[in-house]
Amino acid sequence: MSKDTNPIPKEIRFAALAVDVVCFRINEGRLEMLVGEIISDNNKYKGQLAHIGGLIKVDETAEQSVDRLLKDKAGLTNVYKEQLYTFSKVDRDPRGRVVSVAYLGFTNKNTSQLENTEVRTEWKSAHDSSKLAYDHNEMTKVGIERLQSKIIYTDIARHLMPEEFTLSELQKVYEVVSGEEMDKRNFRKKMLALGILHDTKRTIKKGVMRPATLYRFKPSK
Repeated sequence: MSKDTNPIPKEIRFAALAVDVVCFRINEGRLEMLVGEIISDNNKYKGQLAHIGGLIKVDETAEQSVDRLLKDKAGLTNVYKEQLYTFSKVDRDPRGRVVSVAYLGFTNKNTSQLENTEVRTEWKSAHDSSKLAYDHNEMTKVGIERLQSKIIYTDIARHLMPEEFTLSELQKVYEVVSGEEMDKRNFRKKMLALGILHDTKRTIKKGVMRPATLYRFKPSK
């Protein structure tokens, strides 16, 4: 039996606390998530992809940690975020006892390649079943389920949309997230009845289609 050389008494050895961000966007008619390549030499997952994340510093909150990691590792700022779930399986990180507070993130910045970042990042289909590092496939599953649930009863879609949009564009986002086609007339009636959209009184014309009204979300209460 190897000798325990850890100077910290066993009764006060605690788990490290980390954050991870399941960050979504809609791009070219599909739901995408942001992942980055693990570059740490002492990590068995080096070279594999994972959600953007890292340890929380002693002088920052979990939310501040999310902002820092998204900016440093992915070049993203002003990302809407909300807490998703706490992942705490004892063996989830082979380097030691690490608990992750996962967040949902949403952006409509349609950049395919983020510059000046600490790691190589990419947007990939949120439904891609390729193996991610740690328990991040489970995080993806929980994140998609939460998004599909919240888009039904909240205005969370505002964080996936440009500032102004047509009802057809909004419907497409709902269909991409839910994975179901929706009746155009019923969708329009429902969205207008919710009272969360502002008619800009302006229109946009695409191709031979008649001009479509531009809307924007009303400020959140």
